[in-house]
Amino acid sequence: MTEPARPDDADRVPLEPPSAADSLSAALGDAARRAGLDPAKHSSTGAAVWAAMGGWRGILESVLPSLAFVVLFTITNDPETRQGNLLLSLGVSVGLALVFTIARLVAKSPPSAAIGGLLATVAAAVLTLFTGRGQDNFVFGFFTNGAYGAAFLVSVLVGWPLIGLIAGYLLGEGTAWRTDKRKRRVYSLLSLGWAALFAARLIVQLPLYFAGDVTALGTLKIVMGLPLFAPMVAVTWLAVRALSPKRES
Repeated sequence: MTEPARPDDADRVPLEPPSAADSLSAALGDAARRAGLDPAKHSSTGAAVWAAMGGWRGILESVLPSLAFVVLFTITNDPETRQGNLLLSLGVSVGLALVFTIARLVAKSPPSAAIGGLLATVAAAVLTLFTGRGQDNFVFGFFTNGAYGAAFLVSVLVGWPLIGLIAGYLLGEGTAWRTDKRKRRVYSLLSLGWAALFAARLIVQLPLYFAGDVTALGTLKIVMGLPLFAPMVAVTWLAVRALSPKRES
């Protein structure tokens, strides 16, 4: 009695490993989804933008530490040295970031954003205390904006705009959008818009850093933060939804 024929291993079609672009798209898409940008959960632009900002808690976590530093540094500023009380300003700023982190841990909500903010605040405080210059509290922000801006710009130059990689994953298209000239053009323009936002922050804030104007620098950092981030998220969301074949009527 003969055994039933089994497919030979050589005849089996191997599963192709995901390409680097697919892997990057998945990673970026997962990050965007964790940040609140999930088309499956939000049908309105307002809800998507609010989720991306983290709601009231996210806004407070983003604004209050920097605001406290600027206000206290300005109030305690010595006209002769143009320096405020660094220990007080930095202590309150770090303390607020620590409170937000503990609150997230107590509430058992994802603490990654608060922990990241706390680590960045502590690192900036250590650098500022080491140099004794209040403007150095914003140095790491310059590197962050430069890195994000360069990433968006380079992605467009190489033909793989980051907005397209993110949208392709969230909308279930993968990298198929690259065959659509209209989508590639829109995704490239959106990515350039984000690159311009990060570049604008550097262009406006770096001269204030070198001038040592901590009050103006801190104020513009806050003004050019969420107030510019939210409209960019809204424009990006609307454009991507308009291009989606699964968009709601």
